[in-house]
Amino acid sequence: MTRVVVGPFNRVEGDLEVTLDVADGRVAAARVNSPLFRGFEQILGGKDPRDALVFVPRICGICSVSQSAAAAAALREVMGLTVPANGERAANVVLAAENLADHFTHFYLFFMPDFARDAYRGRPWFDTAHARFKAVEGSAAADALPARAAFLQLMGVLAGKWPHTLSLQPGGSAKAVSAAEKIRLFALLREFRGWLERRLFGDSLEAVAALDSVAALDAWADARAPQHSDFRLFIEIARDLGLQRIGRATDVFLSYGAYGEGDKALFARGVWRPGAEPAAFDPALIVEDVSHAWLRADAARHPWQGHTWPDADKTDAYSWCKAPRLGGEVVECGALARQLVDGQPLLRELVVRDGGSVYARVLGRLLEFARVLPAMEAWVRAFEPGAPFCAQGELPDEAQGVGLVEAARGALGHWLVVRHGRIANYQIIAPTTWNFSPRDAAGTPGALEQALVGLPAGGDEEPLAVQHVVRSFDPCMVCTVH
Repeated sequence: MTRVVVGPFNRVEGDLEVTLDVADGRVAAARVNSPLFRGFEQILGGKDPRDALVFVPRICGICSVSQSAAAAAALREVMGLTVPANGERAANVVLAAENLADHFTHFYLFFMPDFARDAYRGRPWFDTAHARFKAVEGSAAADALPARAAFLQLMGVLAGKWPHTLSLQPGGSAKAVSAAEKIRLFALLREFRGWLERRLFGDSLEAVAALDSVAALDAWADARAPQHSDFRLFIEIARDLGLQRIGRATDVFLSYGAYGEGDKALFARGVWRPGAEPAAFDPALIVEDVSHAWLRADAARHPWQGHTWPDADKTDAYSWCKAPRLGGEVVECGALARQLVDGQPLLRELVVRDGGSVYARVLGRLLEFARVLPAMEAWVRAFEPGAPFCAQGELPDEAQGVGLVEAARGALGHWLVVRHGRIANYQIIAPTTWNFSPRDAAGTPGALEQALVGLPAGGDEEPLAVQHVVRSFDPCMVCTVH
């Protein structure tokens, strides 16, 4: 048995190290270390609850809107507000814009450049991947970054700025949309749609969203050359390397539901396992275990009763990340989980066949472009200039509330307790906290730790399969430790 430390990882938001126990050239066990403590829970203690809207976006610069949305939702519950329809639509567009921008960044700048490494020289697709995705030098960065920047102009119109907007409020959106701005927003969405249809997919979003089985996806790919589009090239690489066979974790998938409008949501809430119908999600079943975290030893607690007290000298700890569990189970969250819970048939068939995998996770993100962008167009068309965008209310002296949203990387929750008009407790569980958690008191590894077991590693070569599995979860380590 040998021990290999992989990290720190480049092209990852924050600090990440993975320790692998390797036997006979394969990973026998993995431990994921989030080595940076940040302590936003302590920063928020004692402050006016509305100050959370200023502080929590600073948790992260690439998913700050998600943090704002969760804080606004927790305050909304505390204040008992009902958001006007315009406010719901505006909040959905802002959150969706950030989520799709994150998917875009992940695919073009974080994930695909690994396939332009010299280790893959000689593969039939290598020359195309190298020319397109080689870090800094490939054509994708020069092509994709202007498209992403143009798309994020949505934030300037609806959120004032990005990151760290203050436009998302408990009662909706602080920014009303005029008729002229509505036209501008729709034009920006159509411009981004055009880029996706030309370069990412080489097909209409509706045609991609209509792919409802593995056979349909295979037929679509077989009718096109790998050079046809970036999506088609990804499928070619995945087929050749068997990305559908690596990275399986627990195959228990959690989604809080996303993009609500009235009593409906674009994506459903629930828990899904292969071969079963979605189960209801009960937030009361969430606990956070800190037995292997550098946090003061304590029983597993629900976030409303939770603490985040550092203990850097704790024995047997190896991460600043807590170990959240749902009813005692390790769960996975993210775009794949959202689509599985919502019933996307292609992904359900793929996961029933192969389990959660590198291929399925990336495919889940790409399919969200095809499903979410048309919804954004519909929300913008439905804006009613002149109608309310935000409701007002009073903050009670004693209350508690939770804000559950879907960030790009999955289930994000903010739990807020107000006592005497001040924050008495504020606990956050980020998506990467779920996915990159350490072992719990029973010794059960987290989702990524399980997904790495069995992969080839060791020797003189860089463990590329490990890199692919880690990046398939799209870690955001600064959110993990808040």
